[in-house]
Amino acid sequence: MAETPIAVELAKKQREIGVAEFFARNRHLLGFDNKRKALMTTIKEAVDNSLDACEEASVLPEISVEVIDMGNDRFRVIIEDNGPGIVKKQIPHIFARLLYGSKFFKLSQSRGQQGIGISASVLYAQLTTGKPAKIISKISKDHEAHYYELKIDTEKNKPDILKEETITWEKEHGTKIELELEGSYQGGSQSIDQYLKQTAIVNPHVTLIYTNPKAEQLIFARATDQLPPKPEEIKPHPYGVELGILMNMLKFTEARTLQSFLTNEFSRVGPGTAKEICENSSILPNTKPNNINRDMAEQLIQGISKTKIISPPTNCISPIGEELVEKGLRKEINAEFYCATTRPPAVYRGNPFVVEAGIAYGGEQSADDSAKVLRYANRVPLLFQHGACAITKSVLSTAWRSYGLNQSKGSLPIGPVTMVISINSVWVPFTSESKEAIAHYPEIIKEIKLALQEIGRKLSVYVHKKKRIQIEGAKRSYIETYIPHVAEALKELLAYKKEDEEKVKELLAEILEKSRGTLEKIEIDNPDYDEDLANIGKADEDGEKQKTLGEVGE
Repeated sequence: MAETPIAVELAKKQREIGVAEFFARNRHLLGFDNKRKALMTTIKEAVDNSLDACEEASVLPEISVEVIDMGNDRFRVIIEDNGPGIVKKQIPHIFARLLYGSKFFKLSQSRGQQGIGISASVLYAQLTTGKPAKIISKISKDHEAHYYELKIDTEKNKPDILKEETITWEKEHGTKIELELEGSYQGGSQSIDQYLKQTAIVNPHVTLIYTNPKAEQLIFARATDQLPPKPEEIKPHPYGVELGILMNMLKFTEARTLQSFLTNEFSRVGPGTAKEICENSSILPNTKPNNINRDMAEQLIQGISKTKIISPPTNCISPIGEELVEKGLRKEINAEFYCATTRPPAVYRGNPFVVEAGIAYGGEQSADDSAKVLRYANRVPLLFQHGACAITKSVLSTAWRSYGLNQSKGSLPIGPVTMVISINSVWVPFTSESKEAIAHYPEIIKEIKLALQEIGRKLSVYVHKKKRIQIEGAKRSYIETYIPHVAEALKELLAYKKEDEEKVKELLAEILEKSRGTLEKIEIDNPDYDEDLANIGKADEDGEKQKTLGEVGE
């Protein structure tokens, strides 16, 4: 009897891998690679979902975040919002099914993209504590609230409903999720506290109420009642389409001709442009899309690249705006100088995007520290993988010495500086599923650098003016130190009376004012600095020089 080939035995062991099973084993890909990061990621995903839901429903967001320390590295996380709520049949799928959602399929700006985030948090809680997620949701005051206790069936990637009931909930509409998970709470630049503070900066329309594990409550109040413009969904742009995607679109389109296919399935393609693409592709406009083979599809791609097509529309993007970027910085960062800029829309791979940047100079940060760089994508803070991000690369490669800051080659600038750099796009090119760093597309890096140069020029005017005032103030203080000695020497030479000595000092001070001119003042639009500014460059009663601008706030 012939021996069974080894390939047959190996074939018996092979089976399809479920999405939930894959991420259960590879949770580090989603940002759950250590306890500290897992706790922060869970809160981030829930808050991002709440913000998206509120903005889609045109509701000013009010979000409550509570983190309770249960001991033994276990935490209970409760996030509640005032959003539109979720219809009953969708609740189990949204919270307990990976790769399920609506944002993946539409080209418009949103914080979520993949339909993984909140369900991954439910999966992590389930894996580490074995406890289900508890969800309450209500869609209006005329409807009952629905309560669920859910787990994920990792083998089938389907919700496992442990409990389902209707309850009384005082809130008119909104959603609340409660998870118990393994975690670690620490302060610092990658903490929950920093994430919420940074979220408040670029979302000045949100009110965040945060209760930390020490039972301390922090409130990040909104700075504006103006909701960001609601982004409109667009169709893909021809310049961003790839061969395989194009072939798939041709296969499933309802259009009867190639010309109508190009007109109906893509943005910025009218009948004239569609006809030109067909001519450049050497394909007849009335060709049936189903009859186009791989070679013809490749010709079509080449024809698109030869055709001049208008850039995609930008109503699919909702940038923060210069004024609100600056307002957000003023609200959360105590500084001397603020400025911001919003770049004109640009395109990468057919996807429109807008870069915004802001800067806060001075304040509590030491002048000897490296600049703080706050990175954002679609209004979401990016706290991890700084070195792998296109934003960090752009900051490092900008010549900050030209703008009055010290900088070693290949390093962040040195100084009391906080920078905000935000990218808004219909599809942010993250380097991984955990959405922690932005890929190094040349078009994106170019736009970030241009934005940094704009705010750098504004900063330069302030910094150089400040240095001139400091130098002049120092020179005056040296001269003022010797005025009493000169007056005394003149008294001996001219033999005037002692009571005239004060008058001589005043005359010498007038001569100083005339010869050097009036000491220039620098305006700081921050009430916290007004009292200190009144004394800049002057001498106190004991002859000591008062605080310079550089020392204010230290």
